[in-house]
Amino acid sequence: MASALAGHWSEVGLLPEPIQRICADLEAYLSPTADHPDHPTYPGAAVLAAKDGVLVARTAVGRAVRYSAVRPPPGRVGVELPAADQIPARPDTIYDLASLSKLFTTVVVMQQVERGRVDLDTPVARYVPEFSAGDKETVTVRNLLTHTGGLPADLMLWRDYPDPPTRLAAALAVPLMPGTVPGEQYVYSDLGLIALGELVHRLTGQRLDEAVRIGITKPLSMMDTTYNPAPDKRLRIAATEYETEPARGMVWGEVHDECAWSLGGVAGHAGVFSTVDDLAIFCQMLLCGGVYKGKRILRESTIRSMLVNYNAHLESRDPESRRGLGFELDKHWYMDRLASPVTFGHTGFTGTSIVIDPLSRSFVILLSNRVHPDRGWGANNNPRRAVARDLADAMPPRLSPPRSCGAPESPPQPH
Repeated sequence: MASALAGHWSEVGLLPEPIQRICADLEAYLSPTADHPDHPTYPGAAVLAAKDGVLVARTAVGRAVRYSAVRPPPGRVGVELPAADQIPARPDTIYDLASLSKLFTTVVVMQQVERGRVDLDTPVARYVPEFSAGDKETVTVRNLLTHTGGLPADLMLWRDYPDPPTRLAAALAVPLMPGTVPGEQYVYSDLGLIALGELVHRLTGQRLDEAVRIGITKPLSMMDTTYNPAPDKRLRIAATEYETEPARGMVWGEVHDECAWSLGGVAGHAGVFSTVDDLAIFCQMLLCGGVYKGKRILRESTIRSMLVNYNAHLESRDPESRRGLGFELDKHWYMDRLASPVTFGHTGFTGTSIVIDPLSRSFVILLSNRVHPDRGWGANNNPRRAVARDLADAMPPRLSPPRSCGAPESPPQPH
């Protein structure tokens, strides 16, 4: 499957060596490195980079499925499948996006804001009354989008509650953390996004997955982006972790996040599966002010409002607090040389990230299954930084006018 974006890096004046380095950098992490001396960083990965609407890199390395299990401690040794049963990673491999799913929840919430159904500074309990439990009467929609609501990071929903209805009820009823004041502290919280997913459900009458399909993926023709992917797509999906608690075995074709899984695979914080090609459409839509190929998803003014650092008053205490509405801002630890006060993006626990730079009109997407077969093997921040750095290094000072947001005509070139 070809990318929806087309063209060649030479069309936008990029330097060839850094672009050609992207694949080599990805491949370097298929073997143990100084920061991962006992294991590879990931078994497989895919990357896509674009500038001015032109595809400049699209490649994949490694294996989408490599292991069948993990031997019990000591050692956390992966049990490899026979070579004939391993599945190579491809550019169109479908990955579990983990927390990149939060961006889809954010967009459908902002669509409700545009329609006048939601006010960002109204308490969430106005829309979801049971959310008021636990002293949360004043927590606003904006607080949840900026992770300043005073909610804890998560709960063991899958372990402590028997079924999806009681798990959702527990997530909504969770009390404020002791001593917190909404808006005055930053705690990255999955529970806040779970609440926003339910807010969308209450306002639209549509479950979150349907709201995302109608509001984002269908109009943008993101055909491989979904919650709970169909069984017939399994051979295109990258496997994630071998889980013993809960006892799920090798997670493959189902959401990795245990809480999202326990809620039926659809939740505001996790659950979306996608490809680099589909995410390129999503990123280009954001760069183009909410529109792609004539399909408007959000107003340009809405996109701009989402990229303001609403947590600036917290930065002196916690630099990680830099947040727009849903998006992270200026995070050098994975954006590297693309980082700037207006650069935005997000990461996902399974080894995913997007970085979008409005100044250079560029973005880079990295999808990996770094938790396959064991999350304890480590993070993949080094390759995240590497691909962002490579794209930044490829961009000399630009004197010519930028290309428009229209889709280019020429076919993608092999790379």
